[in-house]
Amino acid sequence: MPEEVLFESESAQSRDDIAALLRRVADNLEAGDAITLKAGSESVTMDPPDRPTFEVKAEREGPADGPGELSVEFEIEWDENGESGSLEIE
Repeated sequence: MPEEVLFESESAQSRDDIAALLRRVADNLEAGDAITLKAGSESVTMDPPDRPTFEVKAEREGPADGPGELSVEFEIEWDENGESGSLEIE
């Protein structure tokens, strides 16, 4: 299935700012509200179902014998017509 990017934003931010953004997403999820992503003039609103699939991934990209780039990715995923998943983070 081809991928269509509906919204994308990447910028350097402080840990506090990132935590505040994630907290806002968490608050919306907990309240059952839609999530609106905005950057400049672009925005998209999505309304996850009650039980979407939640994926957490830690990666290292780069050469095996040298420094690379580390990342932690959080993904909330659902079928446009369905539901899914369960995970715990400690």
